[in-house]
Amino acid sequence: MRKNVYIAIEGPLGVGKSSLCQLLAERVNGEAVLEDTEENPFLGNFYKDPKRFAFQTQLFFMLRRFQKQEEINQVNLFKRPVISDFLFDKDRIFADHNLDDKEFHLYEQLFNLLKPRTLKPDLVIFLQAKTDVLRERIEKRKKDYEKTINIKYLDRINQAFNEFFFHYNDTPLLVINASEIDFVNVPSDLDDLVTEISKMERGTKYYVPLKSKA
Repeated sequence: MRKNVYIAIEGPLGVGKSSLCQLLAERVNGEAVLEDTEENPFLGNFYKDPKRFAFQTQLFFMLRRFQKQEEINQVNLFKRPVISDFLFDKDRIFADHNLDDKEFHLYEQLFNLLKPRTLKPDLVIFLQAKTDVLRERIEKRKKDYEKTINIKYLDRINQAFNEFFFHYNDTPLLVINASEIDFVNVPSDLDDLVTEISKMERGTKYYVPLKSKA
């Protein structure tokens, strides 16, 4: 993998974005830029009372994601690859589902001001998984603020991600079915992913790995 590359990893809640980001950065001696959702002081309240706390939660996320993009802009891409566990564009997916019309109109004005100042990745990796798989993985990581996530909400967001990336063509896109693999604990699964990533050049490619040997 060349040094001057920026890769963004995306997908719904619980799919394994941060884990793959860190593992891939280690493998290619790159810089991992991680989104820390636990920094959001409104998130726990949002899952308990979405209507009341949606706008504050979404605004905080957008501004923090933009700040992370500024960090990426400052990294010397000619020295080492940069791998992030988010794509700035995905923020709008959540806003579209969580905000009412007036809130979304205000949100979109700010989003459209910030978006042109973000860096376009050389490659986007979209991790897909079935909703029941996402729920199992979320339950296993046992984060307090995620205990009240509604399965219907999780499924809506999952479907929204699938819809967004079905039409996505801004950058090369690698779509990976991550439902039955374990790239964290099974080295061969990670090896296969790294191979597929290294072969990506342009367009959109769909990769359905064999079931994990774990």
